[in-house]
Amino acid sequence: MENLGIRLSARPRVAVVGGGWAGLAAAVTLADWAEVTVFEAGRVLGGRARRLARAPDGVFDNGQHLLLGAYSECLRLMRRVGAAPEALLWRTPQRLDIAGEHSFAMPPWPAPLNQLAGWLGWRGAPWGERWRWLRALLALRAQGFAAPPEQTVADWLRQQGQSAWLTRTFWEPLTLAALNTPIERAAMACLAAVLRDGVAGPAAHSDMLMPRVDLSALFPEPAAHWLTAQGHAIRVGYRVKSLFPVQDGVEVDGEHFAAAVLATAPQHVTALLDRKREDAADWLAPINKLDYQPIYTVYLRAHRPEALPQPWLGLVDAPWGQWVFDRQRCTGHAGWLALVISGPGPHQAWSAAELLSRAAAGLNQRFAGLGAQAEGQVIAERRATFSCDAGLTRAAAQGPWPRLALAGDHVAGPYPATLEGAVRSGAHAAYLLKKVLNC
Repeated sequence: MENLGIRLSARPRVAVVGGGWAGLAAAVTLADWAEVTVFEAGRVLGGRARRLARAPDGVFDNGQHLLLGAYSECLRLMRRVGAAPEALLWRTPQRLDIAGEHSFAMPPWPAPLNQLAGWLGWRGAPWGERWRWLRALLALRAQGFAAPPEQTVADWLRQQGQSAWLTRTFWEPLTLAALNTPIERAAMACLAAVLRDGVAGPAAHSDMLMPRVDLSALFPEPAAHWLTAQGHAIRVGYRVKSLFPVQDGVEVDGEHFAAAVLATAPQHVTALLDRKREDAADWLAPINKLDYQPIYTVYLRAHRPEALPQPWLGLVDAPWGQWVFDRQRCTGHAGWLALVISGPGPHQAWSAAELLSRAAAGLNQRFAGLGAQAEGQVIAERRATFSCDAGLTRAAAQGPWPRLALAGDHVAGPYPATLEGAVRSGAHAAYLLKKVLNC
């Protein structure tokens, strides 16, 4: 098989350990100049953004993801492997609807006109609160959407004089959705980067992109099909046990490769490397110090999901759910709702049955005629993301050995744990190895 006029057998062999979004982004990027083998321990590709189970009338993912128009690398790589974003993603102008509180929507206009229009049409927000919010956003813009590394979101909100109402109904939901970290711990620098790319850039960057298909079908499976069509290897259900440096490459479970990308979840990195090797100790230190935050996704049935005023809504003062999604309007799965709970809370102590019961009762109380039922499935990802804490030191992409690179949303970069952060890190890891191998 030939690709770009070069036989695969004449190229360096590169291993990618981990078939999530970061690992597959690395593999697709490597494919132009290397012979790639992807190792994935699970049976389904996608890592922490994958299809989990199929039901007769729906599909469960291991989380509910929204993309942004600013996710340029995600969109570029989707197009490259034949996964057309126009067909697989539902694009809509950005909005933040908090049930019973307010509705903030930005039209598809260039910044800052979109923000001004959203501010003027902000339903449910008193004018005093609007002025406080506008002053804070203008201050952030004047700072170039940057913040000191040690500053928390809560510190910044106090500095900007944001009210309890704005904090509870705007900033807290936004921070948990973007960073999955409580505002008392969350890094303002990361939230500022999200706001810069998602609010202050070109009009299309602020759009919200809802997947119309399950998360594995959105990018991981098209990427795998594309890679195998190019002659590369995907080993699903293969759990790598060790990586070891050799003079001219890296051994993966004793199999020789010219280089490797390590793209597993961070908690698995240390176990894969020889922890007795002094050359890896300093590099591993930031990974070993990471803390994690949970995300619970509660799938439950409803007789009339269209009783929700919007396809997705934010909820405040509801420990059983912070966001509710109508799966029928979002992904075509009739009769299903998805509730998302980011970060820690009392829900962690509840059984699945209790959480389903509380969620159904709470939704029915808030939305007349919804008919939510206490049946479905609870997906508990207890280490869903790293905790995006202020002052956090993240691991370098360059590994402890020249021919090993690290990929994943936890790798050093401006973004929190997002699909875009994962995909960018995978592409960056591939470019690092290309430079090392002089390809």
